[in-house]
Amino acid sequence: MSFDTRLLTGVGVFGAVMEAGNFVRAADVLGLTPSGVSRAVARLEQRVGVRLFDRNPREVTLTEEGARFHAKIMPLLAGLEEAASEAAGSAAFVGGRLRVSIDPWFARMVLAPRIGEFLARYPALTLDLTSSNYREEMMSGADVAVRFGPPDESSLIARKLLDVPVLTCAAPGYLARHGVPATPHDLMHHDCILFRDPQTGRPFTWEFQGDNGAIEIKAAGRLVMDDPSAAVAACLAGQGIFQSFAIGLDEWLESGTLTTILTEWSGEQFPLYAYHPSRHMPPAKVRAFLDFVQRIAAT
Repeated sequence: MSFDTRLLTGVGVFGAVMEAGNFVRAADVLGLTPSGVSRAVARLEQRVGVRLFDRNPREVTLTEEGARFHAKIMPLLAGLEEAASEAAGSAAFVGGRLRVSIDPWFARMVLAPRIGEFLARYPALTLDLTSSNYREEMMSGADVAVRFGPPDESSLIARKLLDVPVLTCAAPGYLARHGVPATPHDLMHHDCILFRDPQTGRPFTWEFQGDNGAIEIKAAGRLVMDDPSAAVAACLAGQGIFQSFAIGLDEWLESGTLTTILTEWSGEQFPLYAYHPSRHMPPAKVRAFLDFVQRIAAT
């Protein structure tokens, strides 16, 4: 079977451009001239029959076809890198650069305070973190992603890290002014801080699970947010009632600056998953990170 080696070269240049952000920086990384990078990309576009980049003097952006091509070939490039590492006898070595796309609440409240342990354990590793709770293109430029919520159908490998309880809470000052809801239905008469579902763009429906089953409440409020840290800060300031992941709330609950309500209806749990490209065995750095995150999440 014949193989066009120029295709592999072009894909490598394509990946370098995506990593660097433009042709000039990619040329520096590859030891080529910018015009050489441009010609290699043009040959690749001619070979695959579609335009991969929209170009301007300062940056390049993926076309729709380019984004699909990127999603397909990056796991293959990572597989080649892994194969080369295994051939060199370094499959168990945790080093290099690990790119992680991670939920911002988990990053701030759980990972960041403990990240020193991970870096101390693997001194040859560099960690590149991007915070986002959106799933669209979450693996673009990432080796592993961490998101709350059930997994979508995709070619990615999804590893469940834990189930996180969901708590309904408010500041004591808010409850002193507006009263304490006795049932979930009482929330219809309260100011609720709503959180936007990153997948639908609409506020989440509030779910409560009690001894007699689950009920859903369409909570109402004047604040809709997509940053969990900002939403908790607004709740602490007495702006309304908020449903939050229990993980990360201990400090405020123990100090009394937040109070949980409707505790007999607090049976809801939300899963936390880690994702990586579909492969028989992910690189050692990915495995090490997943094991570390699962351990600290459980504690």
